[in-house]
Amino acid sequence: MSLLKAENITKIYQLGDNKIFALDGVSIEIRQGELLGILGKSGSGKSTLMHIIGLLDTPTSGKLYLNDKDVSSLSEYNLADVRNKEIGFVFQSFNLLARTSALENVMLPLQYSTRPKSEWLKRAEDMLRLVELGDRMHNKSNELSGGQKQRVAIARALVNDPSIVFADEPTGNLDTKTGEEIEKLLVKLNEQGKTIVLVTHDEDLAQIAKRKIVLQDGKIKK
Repeated sequence: MSLLKAENITKIYQLGDNKIFALDGVSIEIRQGELLGILGKSGSGKSTLMHIIGLLDTPTSGKLYLNDKDVSSLSEYNLADVRNKEIGFVFQSFNLLARTSALENVMLPLQYSTRPKSEWLKRAEDMLRLVELGDRMHNKSNELSGGQKQRVAIARALVNDPSIVFADEPTGNLDTKTGEEIEKLLVKLNEQGKTIVLVTHDEDLAQIAKRKIVLQDGKIKK
């Protein structure tokens, strides 16, 4: 079943008299339950593509469908609403609040959800247990190791039960052993049914993807 479909996506930046095509007619389809890798060197367009299909940015032209709904021309307000309900993000730099507990970090997205406030605490606790951090819930994020911080970030990405999770270089700031632990966690979550898109230039990380798309100069490399 198609979860997300991008049709002929173009992203153009105007630099003086020059047009820079960050994306040039990219079409992809992501199926429910996939573990997809989007690969490419720096400047290939993979981050631009993630920002567009993750609803963080809008294309210059093209169509984007999420759960069979055309989200191409939604207002910024409606885009933010869909993004919060349907999409989770995991970033290389974790993006946690330093002096805030793991539990409070994970609960943050729930403040913008329709989930009753009475359920927030249990939901956040459940997600931290899922990523095997049940014993670190009350530690502040600046008291956690890099791998633990990324687990908190993954729990936060999952807390609203999104349709799809984008992981942008999720092992980039981790040592090899810790990075492998995060890879195993992502595979486990995918095996439990979560749709995950890995955005990376790391060939080793990409090995866990069941399908790969390679970008080069803003186009999908054949």
